[in-house]
Amino acid sequence: MNHAAKPPSASATSMTEYVLPTHANAMGNVFGGQILAWMDLCAAMCAQRHCGTIAVTAGIDDLSFEHPVKVGQFVRLEGRVTAAFRSSVEVEVRVSGEDGSTGTIWPCVRAYLTFVAIGPVGAPAVVPPLLAEGPEDEARRADAEARRRHRLESRARSAAPG
Repeated sequence: MNHAAKPPSASATSMTEYVLPTHANAMGNVFGGQILAWMDLCAAMCAQRHCGTIAVTAGIDDLSFEHPVKVGQFVRLEGRVTAAFRSSVEVEVRVSGEDGSTGTIWPCVRAYLTFVAIGPVGAPAVVPPLLAEGPEDEARRADAEARRRHRLESRARSAAPG
């Protein structure tokens, strides 16, 4: 496995999905669970590209759906690694809806997913550092580190005897 630092652009992933009736609820809106499945796939590709090995989902931060996407419209997903830790990476996935007839694009949901790199014997593997390409990447990394501290503190509180 190559442990050389990699920039976020090296693992960025873009996907577009066409919403069909099998993806939608009785109101014609894509199921939230379907959007989550596509987000997980997009983030997994980012994580594997960055880590150079299989990476598995460890968690998804809170998310709220802003606007629905309907049957016949497109779901656009943009993923990028925001931080690399010892054996995990945080991936931001932004999801938008698109009307292919008018070109109108709107926000749907955004989330941060944590992935753990898995080595050849099935144990967590060390991941390459993330190489910031500018001040925006530095800010994303700082925000990711704050989210990670919050996740770890929350996990510690949940595990504490009550």
